Amino acid sequence: MSATADAARAVWAGFSVLITGLAVVVPAQAQSAQPTPSGPIPGVRVEIGGATGPADVTGTLTIIALITVLSLAPAILVMMTSFTRIVIVLSFVRTSLSTQQMPPNQVLIGLALFLTLFIMSPTLNEINETALQPYLKGQLTQQEALSKAALPMKKFMAKQTREEDLMLFLNYMKAPKPSGIEDIPMTALIPAFALSEIKTAFQMGFLIFVPFLVLDMIVASTLMSMGMMMLPPVMISLPFKILLFVLVDGWYLVVKSLLVSFETG
Repeated sequence: MSATADAARAVWAGFSVLITGLAVVVPAQAQSAQPTPSGPIPGVRVEIGGATGPADVTGTLTIIALITVLSLAPAILVMMTSFTRIVIVLSFVRTSLSTQQMPPNQVLIGLALFLTLFIMSPTLNEINETALQPYLKGQLTQQEALSKAALPMKKFMAKQTREEDLMLFLNYMKAPKPSGIEDIPMTALIPAFALSEIKTAFQMGFLIFVPFLVLDMIVASTLMSMGMMMLPPVMISLPFKILLFVLVDGWYLVVKSLLVSFETG
């Protein structure tokens, strides 16, 4: 009993010494860390006041416009490129395989982004050569650069847009039928292009679903004929779906179909 009391007193004495040391060291370090008059810590101030000239207002508006464009970048990516069709078709593939979250969303989105970059590279190169580089060299004004940059995007979107979808929005706007791609307003072309992309993606998704649906029906009828009505058919058909998809090199065929669909328009 005395040994336990001695050990407790020793631990308490050591803890008291540690607390005393910290009480001496910490204030000394805090005092030494205070800024000296010769080297004060720099501060950051944000001020809102009146502009001294038109240049200040123009610079502020330019920054606001740039931030607005960056905030709209995801919508531009989805609505004006091949991303919509690709990501919908890849989602249909995963759903038809009944593999839940395999491949994960990050993999599908990453694959869709790089396929979009690959498909859009000719259009982006044309924009860079005809609009961006001349504008950076001072050969074009901002309005001229935007007009030249819009033309390659209009060509790409008009090639993939169905005429009835485009006329739906043009008739709603009460706009005359355009004589050429240059005359198509972007406010009508962008939603018409998105509508056409969704329709094309669902058509491709239906064709992807059919063979897997047939396989599910075969497995379900086989289990029913064997009297295994309590066994979920999806559990049995899933390995056969994956095996069939691997044997026919399904991902290659899906990506090839996507590339060919954008070539034919």
